[in-house]
Amino acid sequence: MKAVFIVYNQAQNEKVEYLFDKLNIRGFTRWTELAGRGSVDGPPHMNTHTWPEQNTACMAVMEDDAVEAVLEGVRRLDEENKDVGIRAFVWNVEASY
Repeated sequence: MKAVFIVYNQAQNEKVEYLFDKLNIRGFTRWTELAGRGSVDGPPHMNTHTWPEQNTACMAVMEDDAVEAVLEGVRRLDEENKDVGIRAFVWNVEASY
């Protein structure tokens, strides 16, 4: 199993949830009102007067064979709107209960 952690501009909430629905990934956890900046480019999302945007993150644990479809969906979302920002990270899950 794998855990996919996705960090994105809050404007992408519905699109990320739609991606999960489309791929039949039911379970996920979402964190809201996050601040940060990307390691490559794009403006900071700090929830301040100067940098008013903010991030959201979600994580879903899934079977290994579902990961590539999620990553491809994230790539498409990023290509559609480079200025908004979205990144995904994958971790191994050793056990679950």
